[in-house]
Amino acid sequence: MRLASLYAVVFVEIGIAMPFMPVWLNALGLEAGIIGALLALPIAIKIVATAPLVGLIDRGVGARALLVAGSLALAATYALMPAGAAVGWPVLALLIALNAAAGAPLVPTIDYLTLAAVRRSARLDYARIRMAGSIAFLAANLAGGAALGLLGETLAVPVLTTALALLAALVCARVGVDLPAAVPARATGKRIPLPAILWLTIAAGAAIQASHAALYAFASIHWSLHGFPAPWIGALWAIGVLAEIGLFAGIGFCPAHWRTPFRLLGLGAAAGAVRALGMAVYGDRLGAVVVLQTLHGLSFGATQLGAMAAVSRFAPDGARGRAQGTLSACNALASACATLASGLAYGRGGGALAFGLMAPLAVIGLCLTARAARLARQTRLHSAAFVRQHPDTVA
Repeated sequence: MRLASLYAVVFVEIGIAMPFMPVWLNALGLEAGIIGALLALPIAIKIVATAPLVGLIDRGVGARALLVAGSLALAATYALMPAGAAVGWPVLALLIALNAAAGAPLVPTIDYLTLAAVRRSARLDYARIRMAGSIAFLAANLAGGAALGLLGETLAVPVLTTALALLAALVCARVGVDLPAAVPARATGKRIPLPAILWLTIAAGAAIQASHAALYAFASIHWSLHGFPAPWIGALWAIGVLAEIGLFAGIGFCPAHWRTPFRLLGLGAAAGAVRALGMAVYGDRLGAVVVLQTLHGLSFGATQLGAMAAVSRFAPDGARGRAQGTLSACNALASACATLASGLAYGRGGGALAFGLMAPLAVIGLCLTARAARLARQTRLHSAAFVRQHPDTVA
């Protein structure tokens, strides 16, 4: 429950900021080009900042201190944004950049804490703990829309995000998680390298998650142009999140051999390819889209669980924080590139081209997963052969 509460308070703020920050920027009367640049800026900042900030854990910085400091910085920048916007958009851009840097380490740091706890206790389940974040995100989406109608777009977004970031700082400061200190990095000054198998699984997860880029950017526009009612568009996104929650709730009942990093990433890749191709062909038919949205539980959820399992299993001690940050940074980089590509594709060929272009990314993720599984199998065989040939040395 303590770990779940950390996810909840961070994701409830994200659940307000992600869908409603563009609405707030538009309410300020900014030009569309400036709004686009301001929304792209946090992605660029997170690509650069996430791995170094989360890597501070490997250098002895407490995970809780990182969460509290990041949440307080989020609150401060959210609170200053209305004043910054009144001065001019360059000042607002600076505050948005600082805000993105403050928020970059939050979710990866909670993942770090949760994976460490799961490794220590077999009774803990990462998926069920992480599910709290998905539930909070969905609740924030629903409540945020009501709050905007009550308070108005200009007031509701900065007030809610500031208050929720302060709440996150308070919860992070008060919630104690019983964990051993991080294993320090080597005193030689050399960074502990991440193994090749971890790089392959990180790349696989990033490619699969990037296959969602066209959906996130253009699905609502595409559905609206094809006559989907606005309530149904909201319901379609809720179906995706509910499918994700369902997977997180039920995955623990599956046999252990179905919960390996490679099987989970493979399932996510297959679902991502089917979902992208389905959207390309049937994305204008409501009944088909309802079914396709249920695949979010696998295309996102299974991929997330597989990537976390890979980090937990293959990241070396002394580099676990950096591995967690590297995964988040690679996800952001791949998704940013895929979003740009999908924008060009949507402009030239509409939804069919943009969604279809995402399928090869999922297939690339599947190929990388297969390569990582093969490498793991070869490593096990080599280790077993060494034990057989040198039993005295191993003893």
